[in-house]
Amino acid sequence: MIELFQMKCFAAVAEELHFGRAAARLFMTQPPLSRQIQLLEQALGVQLLERSSRSVRLTAAGKVFYEDSSAVLALAARAVETARRTASGEAGRIVLGYTAVTGYALIPDLITALQARFPGIDIVLREMVSSEQHAALAAHNIDLAFLRPVMSEQAFGYVLASREPMLLAIPDSHPLASKPRIAMRDMANQPFIMYAPVEGSYFHQKISALFAASGVSPRCVQQIAQTHTILALVKAGVGMAIVPASAQSLRMENIVYRPLWRKDVFAELYLAWPLAHRNPALDTVRDFMVAHLAASGLIDQG
Repeated sequence: MIELFQMKCFAAVAEELHFGRAAARLFMTQPPLSRQIQLLEQALGVQLLERSSRSVRLTAAGKVFYEDSSAVLALAARAVETARRTASGEAGRIVLGYTAVTGYALIPDLITALQARFPGIDIVLREMVSSEQHAALAAHNIDLAFLRPVMSEQAFGYVLASREPMLLAIPDSHPLASKPRIAMRDMANQPFIMYAPVEGSYFHQKISALFAASGVSPRCVQQIAQTHTILALVKAGVGMAIVPASAQSLRMENIVYRPLWRKDVFAELYLAWPLAHRNPALDTVRDFMVAHLAASGLIDQG
């Protein structure tokens, strides 16, 4: 059986072409080095070195074996380094869940910064609604998640990632589009595109509570799960909608955005992770993301 140590001994002799210098390089004496070369040649059944009292030369087989064994030694060294970096959290694989709205600006910025700092960590993105992310976290199908608040009995850690105002998106052809601020009474019986009650439950509940508290109800014409589809319908003039401010980054034409009649309506996004996990890269990525968001002014670490 060929051992890596024997390859290492042979590589030193092949590069030095001198047993004494090779032995000193390996911090060993010459006799055990010669023995390792002999064992290697016996295992291979070929002569690798031509020895004389004055010189050491590689045979034809020795030259070929040196090239291949050097590649094996380099691969072994990389494997050791990768294992160490993985154990320390500087290398590995992270599956990151996120909502569609998060993908407009937050995710691209974070991933760019993360890959620049930790190029050895492979980030796999999974777009999911918040309820799906909770289930995926519990099943360890994803490692981290950017999601909306959802009731859960699972043992997750949470950090507030962003808090943004909700805005009214109006077709630019609508009469209300010319008003700088929309009053509560203006919404009565207006065609309205609502988030779906299951897939878009967070926004559905928040917007429903807003209208319930105001005592005024628009006329719901569609219920849609994803923000980009809602805005496409607004753009087409189907109706108006209430969306998070980050939706403006989609830059859809023929839509105007107006503040709500209440200033205390915000959309919150959390970074979540399972408290029990076996992925060292998870802690590295989470801590980096929290620090990056704080430095960007999106969250307060205090």
